[in-house]
Formats: sequence, structure tokens, C-alpha cells
Amino acid sequence: MTTPVAPTAAERAWSAPTATSPVRGVVTVPGSKSLTNRLLVLAALADGPSTLRAPLRSRDSLLMAAALRALGVGIDDHGDDWAVTPAPLHGPAALDVGNAGTVARFLPAVAALADGVVTMDGDARVRERPLGPLLTALRTLGADIDGDALPITIRGRGMLAGGTVTIDASQSSQLVSGLLLAAPRTRDGVTVVHAGPPVPSAPHLEMTVACLRDAGATVETAPNRWRVEPGPLRGADVTVEPDLSSASAFLAAAVATGGEVRLAGWPPTTTQPGRSTPALLERMGATTSLGPDGLVVRGNPDGIRGVDADLRDNPEVVPAVTALAVLAQTPSRLRGIAHLRVQETDRLRALSEELGLLGADVRETEDGLEITPAPLHAPDRPLDPRADHRLAMAYAVVGLAVPGVTVDDVATVGKTVPDFTARWSALVGGPAAPPP
Repeated sequence: MTTPVAPTAAERAWSAPTATSPVRGVVTVPGSKSLTNRLLVLAALADGPSTLRAPLRSRDSLLMAAALRALGVGIDDHGDDWAVTPAPLHGPAALDVGNAGTVARFLPAVAALADGVVTMDGDARVRERPLGPLLTALRTLGADIDGDALPITIRGRGMLAGGTVTIDASQSSQLVSGLLLAAPRTRDGVTVVHAGPPVPSAPHLEMTVACLRDAGATVETAPNRWRVEPGPLRGADVTVEPDLSSASAFLAAAVATGGEVRLAGWPPTTTQPGRSTPALLERMGATTSLGPDGLVVRGNPDGIRGVDADLRDNPEVVPAVTALAVLAQTPSRLRGIAHLRVQETDRLRALSEELGLLGADVRETEDGLEITPAPLHAPDRPLDPRADHRLAMAYAVVGLAVPGVTVDDVATVGKTVPDFTARWSALVGGPAAPPP
């Protein structure tokens, strides 16, 4: 009998298509991961049913839905939508958070509201991602939690006292959001004070506050301070916006090739951090216009300009922008993003090392990356996204201009855009990867 042999990296690799002409087309992207998971939590804690229309169905959101079901919440498919029926939260339950920051950081407070024992764990990488400050804060609010990093055990008593906590959320805004989302269900409400360097991805905190207010919560904000009063949350019928972070790679295709891409469904106003991406692309030489049919990005046929940008408030765009920066005619400096070292992987190191295989000059700094134009060539091995969806998408952008780029483990895009290669192929040409 022949023993099966595991495929090599080269056999698993997806060949990123190279553009032979400027990319032109229309693309849609799935719903926002950040909004989907916030809305799921609030719907689970509401006093009536909710409908989430066009939510993201990807690994992160499916893990959130599965965890809430394990705690007793009803979440049922209604075509493309989810119907959420609240129920008393209870254990015992074992929750798998995968490598999802929103799941790992939003659910401990929810589990503390349950009646019974709840355990939480996930992938090896998520055990290394910052969680301790959130767990310490929850203990101050009355939670009974064993552990300072995953895996953890939460002994829920069916309620949480609430109160005031001080937390250093300089590594992730999700540490604050995880406290605020469950705060209306506490006895006394919750006041969170941030003490430390600036909180990254501040628009995500605006998103959390807006979602809470839309659900009927009373929220007061001041610089580095948030107060949520106790009270009921109402169910809602809400449509999830497209994920503007996932859109960045598709928009970058226009910039990389001097083409034109329209992102259908781009909202006229939004709390998503990706709202600043069009202005950033304009600084790199593109032109953009927003109308009723979506956002149009037109690349400059004369090439890409490097950029000096503080991306603290829009860090998810960093991989795609780094891909454009290695194709640019002038140097770039990306700042305010030291926290990307504790994302799905160390994104700064990964971008430097993997794009370096192409000959790119990408250097880490204390708080970001410096990129200097250099001749590029096909790498001698597939680029490794290191289980990070944004990196896999960024490599596809580089592949438009550099023949011979292949991406190992491209299925990691399932975290946010499960059919990324099919959408990419439809936009730029080339093969879609086979199902994993």
C-alpha cells in the first residue's frame, strides 16, 4: 500500500495572475467582519429578535455565530440573512475563537453574563495575542475568570456588576470594545478609561459606540473615556455594509496597473476605518470619485508615488499599501503601526521578509515600515501569508506587476473573503484557486 504524501508548498501554491493591461472592472466584497461580529453580539444581548442582512459569512463570523449558539442564542439562516433570537445565556459551553481578535476579545464579557462554566480557546497564534488587560478589567467588574491568556475558564453567574476600570488598550481597540458591547447588560453599567499610548484603529471604537447607540444604549464619550449605562438593547433589522478593509486589495489593483476599478456598494458615510483609503490612494497618484454606483479608483498610468503616512487609524490597509509601495517610483514610510506585530501574524516582519524575496527593500522601523524602490523579480519559492488573510491579498496585488508570484496557503483568505481568488480572477483575469 502506498502511503499518501502531503502536497508540497509548490503544489499548494496559487499562481497570482499578472496583468497584461490596465485592470478595469466592477467588484463587490462581502460584508464587514467588524460590523457583523459587533451586530451579532448586540443582537444576542437584545430583548427581542434581530435580522442581520448580508452579513459576512467567513471563518471569523462563523466562529462568532457558533460561540453564541453554544451559549444558547438562536442564529438561523434566512437565505442570505441571519435571524437572531436572544435567549438566557448559559453554560457549560466550550467556545472556539480560532485566530479571530473580535471573537477572542468580545466574548469574555458575554460569557461572564452567562449562567455556568464557559471555556475559551483557539489557534496557537491567538494565545499570543493581547488579552490580559481585558481579563484583568473584567475581574474588576466582577467576573470570575481563570487565566491571563487563552485558554481561559469563565464561571458565569448570570450577571456582572459593572463599574469603572482603567485599561491600557494601546495594542488593540478591541480590548475597549469587548468591555463596552456587554456593558448595557451589567448591573451598574461600565466606565472604561484608557491609560497609555494612543489606541490604534480608533474608528473601530466609533463603530462600537455607533452600534450601541443604534441598539438603544446610552453611551457618553470623552477623550480616552467611555461610559455605557445599564439598560435594555432592542432588536434590529440591519444591513451590513461591505467590508472596506477587504476592498483595499481590489482598489489597489487599479493603482498597481494604471487601471480603473469600481467598488459597488461603498457607503456614503461609515464608521469603518477603510473610509480613509480613497484619500490615501490619491496621495499615491490615483484619482477617486464616490457616487450612487459606488467608489471609482483610477490609477495613474505614469506610475505610483510613494507616501509618508500615519496609518494608526486604518491599519488593515497596510499590507495592500505596502504592496503598492514596493511598486512605487519613490520611497514610502508607513508609521503608527507597531501594533501590527501582534495581529494574525507579525505583519511587519512578514511583509519585510516575504516581499524581500522579490528583491523589495522593505525595512522595519520601531513603529512601521520604510520602503525604497528596488528592482523586483520572481521569488524562488511561494510567498507565505503566515495564516494572515491580508498578506495573501497583498501578494496578489504585487503579482499583478511581478510575473511568477505564487501564494502558499491562499485558503487563509477564508477569514474574511472565502472566495477571494474567484473574485480576483473575475476582476483581473487568471485562475481561481481550487477549494481547500
